[in-house]
Amino acid sequence: MSRFTSFVAIDWSGAKGVRQRGIAIASCRAGRAAPELVRPGHVWSRQEVVDWLLTELPPKSLVGMDLSPSLPFADRGAFFPAWEQSPPDAFALWDLVEQVCTGDLHLAATSFVDHPDASRHFRRHGGRTGDLFGSGAGRFRVVEDRQRDHGLAPYSCLNLVGAAQVGKSSLTGMRVLRRLHGRIPIWPFDAIPDHGSMLVEIYTSLAARRAGVPRGRSKVTDPTALDEALDKLDSEHHSPLTRYSDHATDAILTSAWLRFVSGDTRLWRPTGLDDVAHTEGWTFGVV
Repeated sequence: MSRFTSFVAIDWSGAKGVRQRGIAIASCRAGRAAPELVRPGHVWSRQEVVDWLLTELPPKSLVGMDLSPSLPFADRGAFFPAWEQSPPDAFALWDLVEQVCTGDLHLAATSFVDHPDASRHFRRHGGRTGDLFGSGAGRFRVVEDRQRDHGLAPYSCLNLVGAAQVGKSSLTGMRVLRRLHGRIPIWPFDAIPDHGSMLVEIYTSLAARRAGVPRGRSKVTDPTALDEALDKLDSEHHSPLTRYSDHATDAILTSAWLRFVSGDTRLWRPTGLDDVAHTEGWTFGVV
């Protein structure tokens, strides 16, 4: 996979509103050049990210988005057991989310979260846990179970409560992926193309571990620590930022990580991928 010449990491957000301070984009070229923020200081909207990917993405880019592109399926043989509209694969899931959320502005997914059938599977604010959410932490994708073997602590995509929840960002991300589908191949749902760009799911904590950031402290919050982490990824040091945030440093570090590991063929063919490639998908970097 060394044919990629640009490596882009997008830290994502499912928050409400037109613009999201939780979104950051960083990019680096092949070689050792330091990753740089795209439009530093800019507060992105989700639609702007779509537009940038479709019109300004450098050719032959490997793009990582920090979100879950799908929901648990393998554990129960369906995304939404007991719902007759439960989709058969991820593409159909994206279509269903878009259909239900057509009226939600800013690529939000509020209508899906509150849908009478879908909501039975979510844990929502106000102590509202759906009767089909499951016990304990909820349901997990196969790759999320595998992440725990790496010492990571994933949250269920069906959990929408708490600062570390990923469900809302995943659902809004599905609306974005639907707009990119057919224009930028999305691994592993699409075949790996011989040329052009490709998009993968990333987990920024996985990049932090590879860069030597101690377990339990996955966020890099100062310039010295960021440069030390970049050293571990064979990258030049970053240019000083006006403002340091978890989102900016996550994007910078993960962009360098994508470049560092993209040539490892094992990451593109992990054990168990074939069984869930078209339903649950996979987090790039998890073997």
